[in-house]
Parts: sequence; structure tokens; C-alpha cells
Amino acid sequence: METAMSNRYLVLTELFLPTKGGTAVWFDEVYRRLGGKAIHIVTADVPGAAKHDHDHPNRIHRLSLKRVPWLRPESLVMYARFFFTALWLALTHRFDAVHAGRALPEGLVAWLVARLTFQSVVIYAHGEELTGWGKGNKYKAMCFALRHADRVIANSDFTRETLIGMGVRRARIVLIHPGVDTERFRPGLPFDDLRAALGVGDSARLILSVGRLSRRKGFDTVIRSLPTLRARGLDVHFAIVGIGEDADYLDAVAREANVEDRVHRLGHVPMEDLPRWYNACDLFVLANREIGGDTEGFGIVFLEAAACGKAAIAGRAGGTGSAVLDGVTGLRVDAGSGVELVAALERLLGDPRLLEAMGQAGLARVRESLSWQAVAELTQDSLRA
Repeated sequence: METAMSNRYLVLTELFLPTKGGTAVWFDEVYRRLGGKAIHIVTADVPGAAKHDHDHPNRIHRLSLKRVPWLRPESLVMYARFFFTALWLALTHRFDAVHAGRALPEGLVAWLVARLTFQSVVIYAHGEELTGWGKGNKYKAMCFALRHADRVIANSDFTRETLIGMGVRRARIVLIHPGVDTERFRPGLPFDDLRAALGVGDSARLILSVGRLSRRKGFDTVIRSLPTLRARGLDVHFAIVGIGEDADYLDAVAREANVEDRVHRLGHVPMEDLPRWYNACDLFVLANREIGGDTEGFGIVFLEAAACGKAAIAGRAGGTGSAVLDGVTGLRVDAGSGVELVAALERLLGDPRLLEAMGQAGLARVRESLSWQAVAELTQDSLRA
């Protein structure tokens, strides 16, 4: 049973539902549990926002925030909109603190508003933004915002250590993992129709990946592993849920590997069907890797799979070690090495007992400490400490 909370926060985040992505889900799920209309959220106006906001427990303020490169002249209008809206709200309401979804752009605005209104500022750090922006002016501005925050919430051990390397004081960093909706994502959902639609028989093994179709997610590495797995006697298929810039590239990789009939690129699937796809698979895989500093900060999809009782294989790059406990809830591999990935896939797909044990360990973990209610309670306790 969820516990009602009463907090008064001003939250600045460009990313919020119905925008897709783990960060948007995180903020929506946590702040709806942290309080009601005393929490004000300033975010971007996107298609579907009015329908989403209609019954939301928090007060949502939508701004037109056209995406432009931050810290350039054309971004000044965006900063101004964020700043004046946030300042007006801070002056006309009594908030406990100002929260920012990221260091840039929200963190700089939150810091200035908090200083002008004598409030504390909390900034979330997700990992990938800390390593993917080089060392130029954007990085320096990000460091300034993070170093001057009263609290920084890190989503993984990797993110926390990266923050410390950037000069953020360890005592100001709070480690809080994202969570998962354990009522929506759960074992026992029907899936026979999904496997049948792909031509995946009961004796076949189905690998599932979920995420934006970008190079660092490692979908291509999984595709290239299929011929070896099949040659070693595994009847294996690979389903990919997601859209993105690498769609044509992945189709080409499947053709080159001669596994077009084994790779099922599903595109966007309805929200109600996603938990069923996790149930339908035998193993969840996201063979993420770092490319040019761009890396996986955590990976909520691993928790979604675990909540459905599925073991996972993750790339070793970034913060996936906080999402997949190596040797307990799954395996972590060097995703740049096809050899390591093939060995991990063969080990788990060839050992049903191990696959089941890791899936059950992941399920127990998310139910115990990574439901959104548990994350909200930890957030409240950490920020009041």
C-alpha cells in the first residue's frame, strides 16, 4: 500500500511524461508520490501533455521549449522562459526546495532562482550527460551548477564517482537508483500470441532488447552473435522494441549476417503490450557500450525486465552495474567483444535453471527496494536528512 506524502517542491525538468524515456518516467512516478498540488513542475509542452496532465496530482506548468544547443545565443529565450516562470512561482509559493532534472539547462536556472529566494537546490545527475559533453563551456557550466547544489542525486555508483571526479563534494551526493512500476511490470502476463506472431516456437529462445535505436545500445553486436549461437545448436530469435536513427543500419546488419528471419524489429509498441513482451522473452539483453563519451547512466529497462522475472545481460560500460548485479541478477560483459557476449548468451540460454534463478533474484530485488514507492520514500528520507 502506497503511503501519502506531503512535500512542497518546485521542480524544473525539460523531460517529463508523456515525453518518452527513463528520466521522464522517473520524475513523473516519484513526484506524484512525494506530494500533491503543493509540488509544481515546470516542463516542456509536448503532444499529449493536456491529456496526461488532466488528472495529475501535481501542478504542471508547460512551456514552449524548442530544443536548441544550450549555452548559445539562441538558447537565451529558453533560459529566460524557465527562469521567469520559476522565479514567479518561487516568489508566490512557499517551497521546501528547488529541484532540477539535470545540471543543464535546468540546474543553472534552479541555482539562480534558489539563491534569489533563499531556498536550497537539488540537481539530478544521470551519468551520460556527465561524460558526453567534452570539456568545453558546456562542461564548465555543468560543473558550476553541480558544485553549487546543496544536494546532487546520482542514479548509479558510476554517476556518483564521476561527480566526485568533477569536483562535487561526496557529502553532498545522494545515491538513489531509479525504480520500476511493479504492478504494471510483473510475471504471469499472457504472451503466447506475441511469440506466435514472430514464429517463435515453444522450444526456441527469444532474446529481447528495448531502447532507442542508437549505436551505443549494442543491438548490432547481438545481431552478429546470432549465427554463432545457431551454429552451436541454439534455436534463437532476437526482438527489438524501439525507434531511432539506426533502424536501417540494423536491418543491414541482419542482412549481412544472414539472420533476417531471426531479427524482429518491432518499432514502437503500445504501453500496455510492453510488459507482455518482457514476459514473452527468455532473456533480456542490452549490450551497451561507450561511444565518444556517450554511455548508459543506469538503464531502467533492466529493472522492467527484472520485475517480469527475467535475467539480463548488460554491457559493462557506464552505470549498468547498479541495475544488473553481475552473477546475481544477470551478467555484465565487455560489449565491444562479440566473444564475451556470445559466451554469456550461450551460458544463460543453455542453462534454464541458472536463467530462472537469476530472473527470480532480480524480481525479489525490485520488489524489495526498487518499486517507485520505495524510491519515493528513499528520496524523501534522503532530502530531509
